[in-house]
Amino acid sequence: MKISVFGTGYVGLVTGACLSEVGHDVICVDHNSDIIAQLTQGKIPIWEPGLESIVQRNHQVGNLTFTTDARQAVEQTDVIFIAVGTPPGEDGSADLQQVLAVSKEIALAMNGPKLLINKSTVPVGTAPKVQETVTAHLEMSYSFSVVSNPEFLKEGSAVTDFMKPDRIIVGVDNDAARETLKQLYAPFNRNHDRMVFMDVPSAELTKYAANTLLATKISFMNELANLAEDLGADIESVRQGIGSDPRIGYHFIYPGCGYGGSCFPKDVKALIHIGQSQGHAMDILNSVEAVNKQQKDRLFNKLARHYGSESNLKGLKFAVWGLTFKPNTDDLREAPSLNLIQDLLRVGARVQVFDPVAMDEAKQLFNGINGIDFCQDKYAALNDADALILVTEWRSFQAPDFVEMEERLTKKTLFDGRNQYDPHWMKEQGWHYEGIGRGVIGK
Repeated sequence: MKISVFGTGYVGLVTGACLSEVGHDVICVDHNSDIIAQLTQGKIPIWEPGLESIVQRNHQVGNLTFTTDARQAVEQTDVIFIAVGTPPGEDGSADLQQVLAVSKEIALAMNGPKLLINKSTVPVGTAPKVQETVTAHLEMSYSFSVVSNPEFLKEGSAVTDFMKPDRIIVGVDNDAARETLKQLYAPFNRNHDRMVFMDVPSAELTKYAANTLLATKISFMNELANLAEDLGADIESVRQGIGSDPRIGYHFIYPGCGYGGSCFPKDVKALIHIGQSQGHAMDILNSVEAVNKQQKDRLFNKLARHYGSESNLKGLKFAVWGLTFKPNTDDLREAPSLNLIQDLLRVGARVQVFDPVAMDEAKQLFNGINGIDFCQDKYAALNDADALILVTEWRSFQAPDFVEMEERLTKKTLFDGRNQYDPHWMKEQGWHYEGIGRGVIGK
C-alpha cells in the first residue's frame, strides 16, 4: 500500500518505519525541516532500540521517504496516518490543535478517495471533529473515512511492540475501511488474528482505559509500599505473593519513585477531564494522580529524614544514577529524577548525575543551572559523594562493582528508588540502604 504518516515522533516514526519494513511504501511528513533532513541522512531524532537500522535500511531501498511537503504526500498515498502530538492543556484536556491542523492540510491536498487513520491519543468524539474539518476544507467532493487505530507502543520496546503486537485496536464504521485495515496489517497477523474491531468511540476510549489502568496499578503499589514501610513489611515479598495470583500477575506491580513519560501523566489528566465533562468525578484517577505526585517526592523525603532535615542537605553531594523516566529511552518528560534534582538544588545540595543515553538531553534541560555536574560514567558520578540515589533501573546499574562504589563514595549510603538490590546483602556488606517499601536496612 501507499501510505503517508503525519508526524515523526515516537509514534509516527515507528509506525512509518515498521510499515515500510514489511513492504509498504511510506512517506513520513513533518513541518520541521531539520528533523526531515536528519531522517533523510539516516539519523533519527529519538533514542529507540532497533529503530535506526530499520529507518536506514528502508530509506536506502526506497520504501521509506521523508518530506515537509504535505500536499505531495497526500496526493501520492491512499492511506494517511495522523500521528501528531496531543499535549495537555492547562485543564488537563488533550489539545487537538495539531490533529485538526493536519486534517485541514489533508483536505486541501486531497485528489481522490482517502482513508484517514488517527493514531494520536485523542478523546472520544475526535473522529467526528476530524470528519467535520476535512469536509469543511475539501476543494472538491471526495469520499473519505476516518478510523481510530490507537497505538500501544512502549518507549524502549516500540519497534518490537509494533512488529509483534498483542492486539491491534481499530475503531471503524464501514466495511470498506475495515477491509483496508485488514490488508494493511496482514503482515502482522500471520500466526493469528490480533485485530480487534469495534466502534470508533470505543477505540478512542480503549487507549485511555489501558494507560490509566496501568497507572492505577503503579500508584496502588506505591501506596502499598509506603504502608509496608510503616508496618515493617517487605513490599517485595508482598509483590511476589500477589503476583503469583494469575488474576493479578506480575506486570506493573513494581513499586518505585513514581511514573513519568509522555503517556501516563498526560492520559490520566485527560481522562479525568473527559469524565468531569460528562459529570463523572473520576475519584480513582484523581487519587492515582495525587499518589504519583507524592511518590515523586519520596526519595527526597527519605534523604531529609536520614540527614535530620532539609536544611541539613545543604552542602552535601549526591550521586544520581538514571535520569530518564524508564530505561531504554532518552525521554526525560515527567521523570522522577527531575523532581529529585530540583529539590536537592533548591536546598543547596550538589548533584553528580549519570544516565547511559540521556546526558545530552539533560545538559540542555539544566543548561546554566549551578550545582549539577554531568559525569562520564556511573562510577565517576560517585566521586566524593555522600550517598548514591538510584532513580532509573538501567541494566548497567543492576550488578555494579560495590567495592569500587565504596572506594569512591564518602560513606556506604544508598537510596534505591527501584528496589534493584537485596537489602539483606547490603546490610551484610555494611551499607545503609533504603529502598521503596523495604524499610531502612544497615547502619
